Amino acid sequence: MGTFCSVIKFENLQELKRLCHWGPIIALGVIAICSTMAMIDSVLWYWPLHTTGGSVNFIMLINWTVMILYNYFNAMFVGPGFVPLRWKPEISQDTMYLQYCKVCQAYKAPRSHHCRKCNRCVMKMDHHCPWINNCCGYQNHASFTLFLLLAPLGCIHAAFIFVMTMYTQLYNRLSFGWNTVKIDMSAARRDPLPIVPFGLAAFATTLFALGLALGTTIAVGMLFFIQMKIILRNKTSIESWIEEKAKDRIQYYQLDEVFVFPYDMGSRWRNFKQVFTWSGVPEGDGLEWPVREGCHPYSLTIEQLKQKADKRVRSVRYKVIEDYSGACCPLNKGIKTFFTSPCTEEPRIRLQKGEFILATRGLRYWLYGDKILDDSFIEGVSRIRGWFPRKCVEKCPCDAETDQAPEGEKKNR
Repeated sequence: MGTFCSVIKFENLQELKRLCHWGPIIALGVIAICSTMAMIDSVLWYWPLHTTGGSVNFIMLINWTVMILYNYFNAMFVGPGFVPLRWKPEISQDTMYLQYCKVCQAYKAPRSHHCRKCNRCVMKMDHHCPWINNCCGYQNHASFTLFLLLAPLGCIHAAFIFVMTMYTQLYNRLSFGWNTVKIDMSAARRDPLPIVPFGLAAFATTLFALGLALGTTIAVGMLFFIQMKIILRNKTSIESWIEEKAKDRIQYYQLDEVFVFPYDMGSRWRNFKQVFTWSGVPEGDGLEWPVREGCHPYSLTIEQLKQKADKRVRSVRYKVIEDYSGACCPLNKGIKTFFTSPCTEEPRIRLQKGEFILATRGLRYWLYGDKILDDSFIEGVSRIRGWFPRKCVEKCPCDAETDQAPEGEKKNR
């Protein structure tokens, strides 16, 4: 029993380490500033103990904060759910449709992807979110989306309080200054002094909190719209990208085939229920998923295997001609390279003159690929993958003749 308790405590401490990251620190800081200032300003603008409206306003404010934090911590600590280590399908022949993860020593279940940050294969992975310092996936997709909904609603309410507080406080002060005759009025007839003095510092803090609230409403509201759009189609962000690459592959080779996304149930309501349930527990086990009529249970994974093979064919071999330190925004590679650094948490790789890179995709001033370490690279035995400046490499003569460009490069020319 004592051993079991110590394991639980150890796991809880490990989870608490997720808070020690810039994402949660900033997110919780914004929540704390907006919530605290909204409660303080509510006392100044609409005193909750004197009127029913003031009480309802204050209770709603507390309710927003509680629900936002509840869903935020749910998304962070419950997590997305991981594919069990050494997992493989019940029917051994089905392994031919799946990719194998050497890190987890398991086959990647349908809709799962390996996350470099979490170092595990995540079930129904949508993306790795730095704001919760965890992945968004099968188990926490609903909590994460509810957080994206509640945060803008709470910020709209807080922003209204900030505006009304600044307006009423400034209006009262100006009115008091214009009507100097009221100075001689008896103290018994004067309005009671505010419980919290609203000076210059309070005004500046309220204005700052208003900016945070409006910024959060716009930014997080856009993320909520994107999430709901893919949820109603029963997709994830990664699956949307896979579908786009499927269309690009078919168009590139002018194939007589059509890729049909297999997990769209044909009804927005049915797709919605795949994520949101009354119990809070998503449908299924995260490993096997129902597919629409006419689709193979492994339609998506088969397409992924095709894209992986296609990526090897369409990749381009480059030789490093300039050293690169691996900096996110290098100052010595040109202004355009500095300001067009990929906006992603994907790694940058250090380069040394004379090395070789196999580029698989790219932007105008950046490329993404694998550093060729030895002859076993093709089998994927050893690799270092990441972004690097295009200025640091040149195309090898043997590949220049093929005139093939990394995926995404032709569109950016």
